[in-house]
Amino acid sequence: MNSVLSPNTQAILLLTAPLIAGGKSPSADLLTPREYGRLARHLRDRERQPADLLSPAAEWIEDLRDVVESDRLERLLTRGFLLSQALERWQARAIWVVSRADAEYPRRLKSRLKEDAPAVLYGCGDAAMLDSGGLAVVGSRDVSEELIEITEGIGRLAARAGATLVSGGARGIDQAAMRGALEAEGRAVGVLADSLERAATNREHRSFLMDRRLALLSPYDPSAGWNVGHAMQRNKLIYALSDAALVVSSDLEKGGTWAGATEQLEKYRVVPVYVRASGEMSAGLKALGAKGALPWPDPETPGALLEALEAKSAASAEPVQQTLFS
Repeated sequence: MNSVLSPNTQAILLLTAPLIAGGKSPSADLLTPREYGRLARHLRDRERQPADLLSPAAEWIEDLRDVVESDRLERLLTRGFLLSQALERWQARAIWVVSRADAEYPRRLKSRLKEDAPAVLYGCGDAAMLDSGGLAVVGSRDVSEELIEITEGIGRLAARAGATLVSGGARGIDQAAMRGALEAEGRAVGVLADSLERAATNREHRSFLMDRRLALLSPYDPSAGWNVGHAMQRNKLIYALSDAALVVSSDLEKGGTWAGATEQLEKYRVVPVYVRASGEMSAGLKALGAKGALPWPDPETPGALLEALEAKSAASAEPVQQTLFS
């Protein structure tokens, strides 16, 4: 990934990013995703692009007043020094930045999420892995050791199959799946809800990042801390980056795992969603089955896992009720 920001990415960061690395509180003027989307459509309709906002053109910016207040735009666009501070900090930690206006932006996110794809992504590691597909594995934080071992085994099988393991990097199921894949010489993508900076400098991650077997990704400022909203919003990225997803455990009608799975089943519907079908099943898994999730076939060989990734592709378009979970 090129460490030099494109003019379009510079403009988008100035308009939308908190740039926490400068040591100040994020500007209250930041454009929300909805506001930036409206501005981007306005620019596109006039055959312009975000980088055009960087040129001195007060009259032209004034022309946008029906979309965003011109004085607000000007305040955001004058944060160049703050951006340079943040960029220096990111580069020192091998963190790259890409915007929806860049050719390097993951194609899967653009095509599957469309305008819901984040305007800016921050990452560390091999960005090419983000378009490799693979198996998403998600689940609860607090689970039994038995489920941790089962999940690590799924990660190891994904590695043997040459499939990238995609997860959220959170404690519990997410970390177990990624650990299983990486320790078996496989590849993993972690879509984080907090502190990419901390994860990128974690000693356990560095060797995997340097070996180009781990990529870390976040739609949030690299210094941002965890909050429930971030955790909920990043779920759609985990699913969109995969070929199929497996929910190992889930609470019923609460928590990030439930929210992400139901959002995928009911709104985005871009990949088949499996749920663990062996052992004791929670009410959450049964309810996801009733919503159209498929029973995980418990593949035992790399070939069988690849078949699970390729099969049931129509389920993402036409969920099927599974009587197994009724």
